[in-house]
Amino acid sequence: MKKLIFGLGVLLACGMFTAFTLMAGPFEDAVSAIKKGDAAALAKILDNTVEISMHGKSNSYSKAQAEIILKDFFSKNTVKSFEIIHKGGQEGGSQFGIGTLVTSGGNYRTSFFLQKKGNTLVLNELRFENK
Repeated sequence: MKKLIFGLGVLLACGMFTAFTLMAGPFEDAVSAIKKGDAAALAKILDNTVEISMHGKSNSYSKAQAEIILKDFFSKNTVKSFEIIHKGGQEGGSQFGIGTLVTSGGNYRTSFFLQKKGNTLVLNELRFENK
């Protein structure tokens, strides 16, 4: 009986862990992609038009253009670490994150904004500011 209860407990714990892992949303996806310097993963959550600011310049780009720009940025700035220092937003609505990105090319205050579009959140603004 004890083995049965223990086995059920282990299965329940594993199931809960899997459920929480699968519930990771666009915010967590953005953080993970930035930590890895993975432009392709970041592109999956981009809006059709994205505003990107870096090196003191800001521009709006299509999703495809934004992915190319991000690939170029991450190829020149290998990510060493990314830590979120502030996050916020409205429950069930828009969200934002601000963090410190440490790369081989320097440190950046990085902020991103996710906006609700339909039933999902899409990344519509990304900023890399030299620290």
